[in-house]
Amino acid sequence: MSRAPLVGAAASRRAYLVWAAALAAYAVAVLHRSSFGVVGVEAVSRFDVGATALSAFVVVQVAVYAALQVPMGVLLDRFGSRVLITTGALLMATGQLLLGVVDDIPLAFVARVLIGAGDAATFISVIRLVVEWFPLRRIPLYTQVTGLLGQIGQLAAAVPLVLVLHEAGWTSAFVGLAAVGVLAALLAWTGVRDQPPGRERAGVSAGLVAPLRAAVRTPGSWLGFWSHSVSQFSASVFALLWGFPFLTVAQGLTPAQAGGLLSVSVLASMVSGPVIGILTARHPLRRSWIVLGTAIATAGAWAAVLVPTGRSPLWLLAVLVVVLGVGGSVGLVGMDFARTFNPSERLGTATGLVNVGGFSAAVLSILAVGVVLDLAVDGGAAPLSLAAFRPAFAVLAVPWLVGVVGILVSRRSTRRAMRADGVVVPPLRDALARRRNGRASDG
Repeated sequence: MSRAPLVGAAASRRAYLVWAAALAAYAVAVLHRSSFGVVGVEAVSRFDVGATALSAFVVVQVAVYAALQVPMGVLLDRFGSRVLITTGALLMATGQLLLGVVDDIPLAFVARVLIGAGDAATFISVIRLVVEWFPLRRIPLYTQVTGLLGQIGQLAAAVPLVLVLHEAGWTSAFVGLAAVGVLAALLAWTGVRDQPPGRERAGVSAGLVAPLRAAVRTPGSWLGFWSHSVSQFSASVFALLWGFPFLTVAQGLTPAQAGGLLSVSVLASMVSGPVIGILTARHPLRRSWIVLGTAIATAGAWAAVLVPTGRSPLWLLAVLVVVLGVGGSVGLVGMDFARTFNPSERLGTATGLVNVGGFSAAVLSILAVGVVLDLAVDGGAAPLSLAAFRPAFAVLAVPWLVGVVGILVSRRSTRRAMRADGVVVPPLRDALARRRNGRASDG
């Protein structure tokens, strides 16, 4: 059953403690997710693979993550956040431990499957806690802050993990990641509670298929799906695997400079997240324009870097990573669409469906970039270069175009459903005209 919106008392000290425990587990999950993106060169040597096989390691992980989003969402609606976050942390710790001690490809793929499966359970569970514990008016902002603070894990991958890897070696680095994962599981089990005391958690009352069918039939769910997809996929491609080699091999930066730029991308995401959350809360009828504007900026930044035949100046690379970081934050607007157009009892399922968007596009894109790179270097006969990366990254235009079209189509369907419920979204030009005339915002 649906719950009434929380009011002031719910945002208590206990709510923040529960949120903090879940955030710590999510940050560790992001660390696990991002770890392979900064060890690509070492992985090539350890497993003796080429670009396509290297991308397959990340593709397997992200594909498992994307494929399990909806099943994990259904399980979340049934069992709650505490169980899923704890289980996910243990799965990821097991995967990192295995990856640290093996040197053959099949077992390494098993490790990546475990990491992807554990990661799939985490973010949507934390978002569910935000909805359960905080007042309705704060949810868009706190959703963005969740994504913001989770990026601490990506910072840890870009700097401390690289240092440990270079100083202590592959096994020590990944066994250490496993230990951190176990600590995250313990913190989640002891600190997370599914809902405030005295309120019964809404569960799945009509089997496992019914909530999924209802979420799929809701146009707003697909608006969230495509918003998440077009905003986040290229940032994921860059952060999870191909950004570090592109910056070092193709652009000639040192590992320290590349790691610094990846950190700048994370900081851009962290700074922009609260601003996007505030704008989303204040202007819920204009959320899709935030997404479309970011998509246009992302395409422009990629074109500025890839169209010239020579290496880009450092400032232009900084612009690219900043725009990608902002896109990662804007992707969370898709989660707000899931919350807006779906009731609480199927929120986990709807959020999982939306989260499939960006990561399914990332899976296909990571693999496509690897395939084109291998073709460009003749299967490894020639070294990686900027000339190889330019056509490889150009394939990102395809999922970008599909995502933009998906937003426009699903937005039309969503607004049609809103009109049937008595909510009419005025054209943007009319809203801007009213604002110029000093009238109240359309919100």
